[in-house]
Amino acid sequence: MLERAQVLHVARLARLQLSEAEVERMGAELSKVLDHIEKIRELDLEGVPPTSHVVDVTGVLRADEPRPCLPVDVALANAPDRRGDFYGVPAVFD
Repeated sequence: MLERAQVLHVARLARLQLSEAEVERMGAELSKVLDHIEKIRELDLEGVPPTSHVVDVTGVLRADEPRPCLPVDVALANAPDRRGDFYGVPAVFD
């Protein structure tokens, strides 16, 4: 199991503030994750190509082809503050 100092170090890196009970629980949970990683390291993965997805993913993005824009009236139909052909926003500087 991870030591308390290791759990606190990981929590600090993740910018988490943990209570004492959470430190204990996270120590146990992180230890289980590391145990699973060790099991994976025991496997012979020589010749197995790295993957980014469990299943093959191809063509997930549409072709980047130009198309007509929305008409201004349609694009601004739900604008809370329309100013001519633009969205109205509060001034940042006076």
